[in-house]
Amino acid sequence: MWLLAINPTSGRGKGSVVGQQVANFLSERKIQYRIVTGANALQFQENLRKESSSASLIIAVGGDGLLHMAIQIAAHKNLPLVTIPAGTGNDFVRALGWDPEKPLEPLWAAINSSATFIDLGNVDGEYFGAIASTGFDSLVNERANKMRFPKGPAKYNVAMALELPRFQPLQYKFVIDGKSYEREAMLIAAGNGNSYGGGMLVCPNADLQDGLLDLMILNPVSKREFVMIFPSVYEGKHIEHPQVEIIKAKEIYIEADAICYADGERVGPMPATISIAEKALATWRR
Repeated sequence: MWLLAINPTSGRGKGSVVGQQVANFLSERKIQYRIVTGANALQFQENLRKESSSASLIIAVGGDGLLHMAIQIAAHKNLPLVTIPAGTGNDFVRALGWDPEKPLEPLWAAINSSATFIDLGNVDGEYFGAIASTGFDSLVNERANKMRFPKGPAKYNVAMALELPRFQPLQYKFVIDGKSYEREAMLIAAGNGNSYGGGMLVCPNADLQDGLLDLMILNPVSKREFVMIFPSVYEGKHIEHPQVEIIKAKEIYIEADAICYADGERVGPMPATISIAEKALATWRR
């Protein structure tokens, strides 16, 4: 039995439309499946966990939030996961090489080929597929999550404009693969995948199968310089800036007066240990 987990509200209703397309796809091929959903995130997670005990595969139709939830269950229960993009960011799907505008492509792969094992990140026992981060972007997330307007991605642009004028670099302590560091920084991102925020290539050379995290550190720059650097993140060219460091590592301990997010989901206050979990998830990639 395959589980079809659908978040109908993801992507401002796209999840419902794509979920129906997936259900039709499976029915036409006489593949047995059971739909799982929930009135809220906690109920959804509990329903998915309960139903997964009799499943052989999970299909997740939604955005990065649903995929983050599905990753926890699929990895712990050794179930293959099919990732169907239906959100606004779809960064884990992008990391797997799929086009967010062609949501059924991963499903075609699942019925025609075997799954492959990829790495996952792990922050204090919680898996993530793409990026765990802290610093300025986390403050933007904190503010955006409290805003009612505007809706969609524009909310984060407004939150960024409100946070930047008062933001100051934070003091961080690191232990990276056993070596200790201490410095000020504006933004820290540990990448298993290469992007967050709907295609910002913050860790452009991250590889889902190399057994390493890419740690991106943005050292202090002026606010004017930050605004100038920011657009280059969409092409991954920010790493050419002298104040940007990339360090490859298996385990990173970070201590700071800051909040950690992973795959866009709030993990909680630092400190945190972020590590690589090699070959932790069976899935399909392009």
